[in-house]
Parts: sequence; structure tokens; C-alpha cells
Amino acid sequence: MKEENAIILEYLPHGYPLSNKRLPIVQAIGENGLVLLELIPRRGETFEIGEKVYIGEGKRDKISYILGRLHRENLTETAKHNLQEFIEEYVKNNEETFVKFFNESTAINKRIHQIELLPGMGKKFMVEILEKRKEESFDSFEDIRTRIQNLPFPEKTIEKRIFQELTNRERYNLFTN
Repeated sequence: MKEENAIILEYLPHGYPLSNKRLPIVQAIGENGLVLLELIPRRGETFEIGEKVYIGEGKRDKISYILGRLHRENLTETAKHNLQEFIEEYVKNNEETFVKFFNESTAINKRIHQIELLPGMGKKFMVEILEKRKEESFDSFEDIRTRIQNLPFPEKTIEKRIFQELTNRERYNLFTN
């Protein structure tokens, strides 16, 4: 899926500090596909953290071109901090999608279920979630929290998992490519 827009996580007007090239770099995340990107800005442009920029086909106003995927090792600390804020907002705005995950997630193999890959979710919560969703589908994060005793905030576990997938190498990715 091609991204149309990206959200600015960090703007490095002089490029990476330890790099020989002094090319301005923008670290961003694709708005829909949650892909970390390195963008090359047009000459003279400046950027605000959290700003949405067009990166689709055709004329781009602030971005010259997409350099490629941003390797997780190159994410600056500032970008990581801004990434967490972006993910929080993304999960809040896409609650329906993530509640659907709780309703439809499946076993990956005989030993592990997708729900168990969420931080703080073990077999106990997984079994309880599967039992409760059989009775009736969940309709919100609040509904999940209400029906499952002592469950950590489901939206926070989703946020942590997305951040993990973007910043660490994971064997299974549930929400990112």
C-alpha cells in the first residue's frame, strides 16, 4: 500500500550527526501503513513535529523525494518520543480496528496466540478474552476492560506492541509491515 501522507517525527536540517553527508533528513511515519520513512525535504523548507506532509504521486509541496524506509537503528530519541505520541493518537482514532483484533485474533501456531504477543497479556488473559468474545463480541476498549477483570488497559497494550514492532525486530508483526 502506497502512503499518501506522512507525519513528521524529526527534522534534521544538517543530516545525521555522525554521517559524512550533510543532507537534510526528515524522519516520518506513513499515516496509514505505519511505515517509518526517511524523506528528503525541498530546499528551504522547515517542518513542525507532528506536521502532515504529502508524499504521494505527483507534485509534493515540501518533500523532494522519499529516500526509503527508515531503519529502526537510525531513529533519533526525539523521533522515538514523537512516535509514541503518534501511536497513541493513531490507536485512539482507530479503536474499531483494534477492538476487531480482540474479537477476531487467532492462534499463530499450536503454542501461541496473537493475543499473547501483546505486552502484559499471558495465557490467563488470552483464555478469558476468548471465552468472553464467544459470549458476545467486544464493542470498545471500555467494554473489554469492563468484562475482563484486572486487564491492563487494552489500548495501552496495543500502543506498546506497535511501538515494539517499529523499534525492535519482532518475530511476528501484528500491526505493522
